[in-house]
Amino acid sequence: MEHDHADWEAVVQAAHHRAAERQERLIGWLGEDAQYSWDLEQAAITWSRAGAEFCSARLTLIGTVSLAESSWLWSWANDSLPRSAVGDMEAVRQYGELHGFPVLPWESFDHHPALVREARVVSAAVLDAVGLWTDQAGDIQLHFLLHDLSGS
Repeated sequence: MEHDHADWEAVVQAAHHRAAERQERLIGWLGEDAQYSWDLEQAAITWSRAGAEFCSARLTLIGTVSLAESSWLWSWANDSLPRSAVGDMEAVRQYGELHGFPVLPWESFDHHPALVREARVVSAAVLDAVGLWTDQAGDIQLHFLLHDLSGS
């Protein structure tokens, strides 16, 4: 299937607007003083204040960026990850194949921040995530989707 860049741009724009609204609500709710801890095996993240947990969510790892190699790797293409952390990311790959959007079914690609942003927001839309989260471990950036947000 041939790639239609205009279709991709339309999908990215709609996904970006969707994600921006959800991120604004999420960040406003979490506040600036929240600490967090995530666990790939459990596919979960928790936020706390002053040592008391006040919120949790299910995580899906979208993919990782190796800053040393300047490359992106989709979680669905990374066999070293726990299946729980990959979640339904295969649906994002399939969506890309179905609609002829090359970046979604490519196992990896050169790290271009704009392309990573596009991949993230489209993934969030396809999997109906409530938010996006990013963290870094050494020279690896980890990009997550948040689902099933619950506050205590």
